[in-house]
Amino acid sequence: MKQTTGKRPAALGFIFVTIFIDVLGLGIIIPILPKLLQQIAHTDLSTATQYSGYLTFTYASMQFVFSPVLGNLSDRYGRRPILLGSLFGFGIDYLFMAFAPTLAWLFVGRTIAGIAGASTTTATAYIADISHGDSRSANFGLVGAASGLGFILGIGLGGYLGAIGIKIPFITASALALINALYGFFVLPESLVKENRRAFNWKRANPIGALVRLHHYPVLTGLISAFALVYIAQKAVESVLAFFLIEKFNWTLPSISSLGIFIGVLLVGIQGGLIRIIIPKFGQQKSIIAGLLFYAIGLILIAFAGYGWMMYLFMIPYCLGGISGPALQGLITEKVAANEQGELQGALNSLVSITTVIGPLLMTSLFHHFTKQNAPVYFPGAPYLLGAILMLISTFIAIRSFRKTQPRVNSFKS
Repeated sequence: MKQTTGKRPAALGFIFVTIFIDVLGLGIIIPILPKLLQQIAHTDLSTATQYSGYLTFTYASMQFVFSPVLGNLSDRYGRRPILLGSLFGFGIDYLFMAFAPTLAWLFVGRTIAGIAGASTTTATAYIADISHGDSRSANFGLVGAASGLGFILGIGLGGYLGAIGIKIPFITASALALINALYGFFVLPESLVKENRRAFNWKRANPIGALVRLHHYPVLTGLISAFALVYIAQKAVESVLAFFLIEKFNWTLPSISSLGIFIGVLLVGIQGGLIRIIIPKFGQQKSIIAGLLFYAIGLILIAFAGYGWMMYLFMIPYCLGGISGPALQGLITEKVAANEQGELQGALNSLVSITTVIGPLLMTSLFHHFTKQNAPVYFPGAPYLLGAILMLISTFIAIRSFRKTQPRVNSFKS
């Protein structure tokens, strides 16, 4: 079987594209989802926000169940077959989304997407396999850069092509996923050498069991708690942004896409370039704290934005918060042995899935509560204010966890 020796740039490039396509699909949905849900469900904008939360709940539930399964399968059979199979699943999902005649079909599509989306587990394990020392956090920064670029083109396709026809963006995303799967079949080398593989164990692939085993690393408990709160807080932007912009500023699809492109450019610059300077210079711990504080500042400003143009300005500190993610993930992965990176990433992705269950339902319900006709107080920015509070709590937890030192543990306890 092929290994990554001499082919790391090509392998990283493929992982970049894989994660890019994952986020592209999410980006495509953001600008057109309000219109799509209003048309299919025949409802108002505020209620459509709740349907959006339910769709995300379905997606996240599937990711929660299948992330540790795919992570453990990749520890047994290698990263390559899991990644290629997941890309094929993405291609099928986007076709479901393109031709969904009813709301129920959208839920079917999100179910398939959740299973395929568990490939993030394997993609991050792949990066951990081929990364060492300072390059680990920098390479995890590629995940952020891929996300940023996917966000750019996804929202651009969703807004501008969606204005022409709702189906066109989804068909485009399906074609990209299937083409990338074919490309990867020929160019992607395997990253996990045979001596680092282990037998598949259903007990360890259990999503609850995977999360429980994380507690066998006491030094990781605080970091993982901070990790979870960050992801819940981020859902204020990911789940509510389009609805917020339409409700508060009456923006059109192209206007939403323009802001999305701006956000994507910032993320690519910060996580694809700036982070490679900041983390080595200031270290992981300072980068995590600075990033979390930038997140909090950005969310507070967005919550109280009075004019649409302010969104461009306030997104700058929010996107600078992206410094914290790769640094935090890099710090966590340093504590785990090479033959268990797949299991760790599966557990972390299951944790992310739980936050994706909690976050969107929480944020969309909060938005609905403060924008419905009989709302006690009209405040569309409520989800962003809550997100800022969660970021500050995450900062406090992270600082406390840095004070605890413990040597690296070689394996999970059975």
